Amino acid sequence: MSAIIKGSFEFILNIYRERTLVFALSVDDFRQQYLGSYLGLLWALFRPLLFVVTIWLVFSVGFKRVGSDRVPFILYLVSGYAPWAYFADCVTGGMNAVVNNRHLVKKVDFRVSILPLVKIISSFYLHLIFLLIIAAIAIYKGYYPTVYWLQLPFYLLCIFLITLGLGWFTGAVRVFTKDMSQVVSVILQTGFWVTPIFWQASSVPEKYRVFLYINPMVYVVEGYRNTFIYHKWFFEDFRQLAFFLVFAFVFLLVGVVVFKKLRPHFAEVL
Repeated sequence: MSAIIKGSFEFILNIYRERTLVFALSVDDFRQQYLGSYLGLLWALFRPLLFVVTIWLVFSVGFKRVGSDRVPFILYLVSGYAPWAYFADCVTGGMNAVVNNRHLVKKVDFRVSILPLVKIISSFYLHLIFLLIIAAIAIYKGYYPTVYWLQLPFYLLCIFLITLGLGWFTGAVRVFTKDMSQVVSVILQTGFWVTPIFWQASSVPEKYRVFLYINPMVYVVEGYRNTFIYHKWFFEDFRQLAFFLVFAFVFLLVGVVVFKKLRPHFAEVL
């Protein structure tokens, strides 16, 4: 076990040494995705915003009182949907990072393990715009910036940890089977509905709520709301924090091990 942990640490350390290349590739990836056409970035924003507006129009009457403090539903919805959209984008991009960059994989001197990380950082640039939108809506609704907003980087780190482990795992397996795409698609679709994005975790009976937190994104989504709306620190519920961190680091370790084991065979398959 100690050898696995040591090897994983060296694996991550080697990626850190490539940080300059990672950021350069992430900027280039962002430009190719969203700045390659006149309306590229606008379309990237328009699709999720249209979905949010649609959900808001459909449920605003039934959910106009979210919680006992009557939180504006649009703020509740956007602060929950933004982290999920970022997570889903990172998972999908990380899964396809290796197969979509075959030309880089076959280069002997290229560190393939940075590719899922490149997609995560590339998606982060768009997420920054959504964070500004959340902040604008919060201020408009009377939820002004507080010291609790300073904990937002922690929740961004949480998403980073989950998606990096998933990116390495699914990205490596995807090289050998297209079925991984279908599996991830089903999981993301199911995960969206079982994550309290437009409904409340408190609506689940307390005896069953422990099963809800098997989904790590529940902790992150509620963390965004605790940051912008409810003003709670990330460490106030230590049990949920500990459960999330254990899950995140275990999956990160699994992702590293699987990627290292399968990486030597990528060029043969691709």
